[in-house]
Amino acid sequence: MKPLTKEWIDKAEGDFSTAGRELRARKDPNYDSVCFHAQQCVEKYFKAYLQDAGIAFAKTHDLVLLLDLLLPMEPNWDDFRLPLRRLTTSAVEIRYPGKSANKLNAKEMYSLCKEMRSLVRVSLSITP
Repeated sequence: MKPLTKEWIDKAEGDFSTAGRELRARKDPNYDSVCFHAQQCVEKYFKAYLQDAGIAFAKTHDLVLLLDLLLPMEPNWDDFRLPLRRLTTSAVEIRYPGKSANKLNAKEMYSLCKEMRSLVRVSLSITP
């Protein structure tokens, strides 16, 4: 594994931990933060995969754009296009007044994050 790939993974794991911790918080959970960090985790795992494969990518937070770069290697991941679009949108919109995530939204986004994290880790031969 390339050193920069490892750095992306370490950053992704930090976001995964933060999202999970906020989702489990008993007092004052921040569901907006769960959605944001879930999106950030997936984004960084996608970038780790692209980095390791030697595929250039632009500075973007759009998970669907990153997915499109991964599809030649992982064509079955196209099934996640709509959920990944929702994750991207929810992570951005909740950062501003007028929108907030609730517990159900946060659980859905965290679940998607967990699934995508697992898929990338398998593809990169990272043991649990």
